Amino acid sequence: MNYYKPSDLEVENKKVLIRVDFNVPIKEDENGNRIVTDDTRIRAAIPTIKSVLERNGKAILISHLGRPKGVPNQAFSLSPVALKLEELLGKRVRFASHLTSNAVKEVIDRMPGGSVILLENTRFHPGEKQNDDELAQELAALADLYINDAFGSAHRAHASTEGVARHVSVAAMGLLLQREIEYLSKLLNGAESPYVGILGGAKVSDKIGVIESLLDRVDHLLIGGAMSYTFLKSLGHNIGDSMFEEDKLEVARHLYEHAEGRIHLPIDHIVADAFSNDAEFSTVEGDISEGMALDIGPATVQAYRKILLDAKTIVWNGPMGVFEMSNYAKGTFSIAETLAEVTATGALTIVGGGDSVAAIKQMRFEDRVSHVSTGGGAMLEFLEGKTLPGIAALSEKE
Repeated sequence: MNYYKPSDLEVENKKVLIRVDFNVPIKEDENGNRIVTDDTRIRAAIPTIKSVLERNGKAILISHLGRPKGVPNQAFSLSPVALKLEELLGKRVRFASHLTSNAVKEVIDRMPGGSVILLENTRFHPGEKQNDDELAQELAALADLYINDAFGSAHRAHASTEGVARHVSVAAMGLLLQREIEYLSKLLNGAESPYVGILGGAKVSDKIGVIESLLDRVDHLLIGGAMSYTFLKSLGHNIGDSMFEEDKLEVARHLYEHAEGRIHLPIDHIVADAFSNDAEFSTVEGDISEGMALDIGPATVQAYRKILLDAKTIVWNGPMGVFEMSNYAKGTFSIAETLAEVTATGALTIVGGGDSVAAIKQMRFEDRVSHVSTGGGAMLEFLEGKTLPGIAALSEKE
């Protein structure tokens, strides 16, 4: 990667615009105050922020939060994030209730070196998702330099990720973004064998591209979640009332045949009579005559575990079942446990996607795998081999 990094920049008394990914979960407490419930993404951005502050630069942070649909909406304000960041940094974090304005410029100009300010949600502006060039120029005018450290948004060509990079003298790659690319690149180039991919979640349609890409590289591809029942139905199996995609049956069958035995599907299932943690459930081997499958069964857990224990490289994206319900969480949690186990013996293990990451955190295993990616969609597109606009727009060294 021949991109500029924070250490390459002369930041003293310079205004440095940093695109971070502070799209974090927020809820109201008992007093009606909005609070951050998971600060993982905020913590992940701190090394880049500190690299600017410690060298007396002015850190101007921008991020999106949720989907306010291009209009200001206090339910999506980043103000609680500013409070959490202040707590984590141990220093004052200014908050601007606007994204761009003369008042914001004046506050930034008056800030001493080593200060930090968080601007309001980029998606309050309709030009953000449209990659509006006027907004991109307004953002660029706030700063002398730009750093993109938002891997979770790198696959979006938005004004704050791709557009602004075209209007600054240098657009650098942040430390988190650098770490993401370094780890994920290991999955594309020369991964040590046996190499195992694990894909779960609801839809085959969301992961066709990454399945095709992984099949060019992996020794085994373990499938779980509702997407496995599209595969099973395409192969003529009875899946009862399990979720599947009618319009992806032919695609699933083609992928399975193309894999020539490398795609592994559940051989038993946790089947319930309703989509509820209170429903009656049982283990069913083979075909399902009635009810819906909500998790992989114990025989599948053991079959998948046996493959994983021999692996040297593993990538996991998507749960094995409806793990939010305790009765259907064993499959997903068993994958997490096995990944922690093989990481300790030297395997490279990379986890991404909101639900897989949530499961790893719930098990408190985030420090027991090699890398937990902060980007679900961006990770999938990177593994497909796609060019991510937020990265392609950065400045390359000569």
